[in-house]
Formats: sequence, C-alpha cells, structure tokens
Amino acid sequence: MNPQERHPRLDYPGPLRDIEAWHPALQGAKSPMQTIRIKTPSSGEGERSGQDPGRDLLPLLAGAATVVAVVGAVLALADVDSPLRAPFTLFFLLAAPSVAIAAALRGLEPFGRSLASVAGAVVVNMLVAQGMLAVHRWSARGGIAAVTAISSVILLLVLVRRMRGRTAGTRAS
Repeated sequence: MNPQERHPRLDYPGPLRDIEAWHPALQGAKSPMQTIRIKTPSSGEGERSGQDPGRDLLPLLAGAATVVAVVGAVLALADVDSPLRAPFTLFFLLAAPSVAIAAALRGLEPFGRSLASVAGAVVVNMLVAQGMLAVHRWSARGGIAAVTAISSVILLLVLVRRMRGRTAGTRAS
C-alpha cells in the first residue's frame, strides 16, 4: 500500500453532497479560524511583549473607586469627623446605585448606559430623601442604609435574572 492510498485526496472533484452544498463558506462566509488574528510581539525595547500599558488601568480604577465608596459609607455610618467624609459619602451615594443600574442596562451602548445609570442614581437618592422627609424620619445613616439596600436589591435582581437566563439556556440545549 503506497502512502497516497492511505490518505484520501482533499481536492476530490466529485459532486457535492447535500450538506456540503449549503455550507456557509460556499456563500462567502468566513470560518471561525479565518477570523482569529495573531498578535505579533511589539518590537519596543523595555516593553513586555504583547502587553498594553493601559490594559490593567481600568480594573485598578474600579478597585480604587470601590475602596473610596466603601470608606465613604463607613465614615458616614460610623459618624466619624473627617474632611474626607463628605466627598467620599457623596461618591458612594452616586456610585452604588449607578453600578447597580448600569448592570441592569447591559444592552445599551457605554455612553448611554453611563448617562442613564447616573440619572437613575440621582433618582434613587431623591426618592430616598423624599420618602424619609415625608415620614419625618430623616437621618444621614438611614439614607445611606436605604440607598445601600435599594442598590443591593437592584444588583441581586440583575444577578438572579442572569442566572435564570443561563439555566434556561442549558435546559433548552
């Protein structure tokens, strides 16, 4: 048996089978392997190959924002006199509902999502303040706790919805 008989010809000139006739590649579609790009290492000296210097900046900023927000909430709840209490607490009051609402608006473009989430955060804060003033129970600690609870509920609802979508998708398969 010669080597050519062991390996079938890949350029078989016979007619196409039914499944081959409807293949997307025959209509000009690219296969998944044709869409993968190979990144060439950078030739710069002193740089790590394949590493973008700004790539790790976003998670770092998100972590710093989380720390600032948590410190602001703790300073307000503990009633600590500090010059950082007011700006950090204000940041928490805007950031906590904004993050929860932005998670719920996953389908929007980034600019529209950020604009809608900040507007939603202002609405949540105004509704909490209005409700507390209406029942004559205004307190800074109560406001922080209420905004935290509302933001947590929104975020938990988003997580439950995503988990339900994943389990429904696996059942349908």
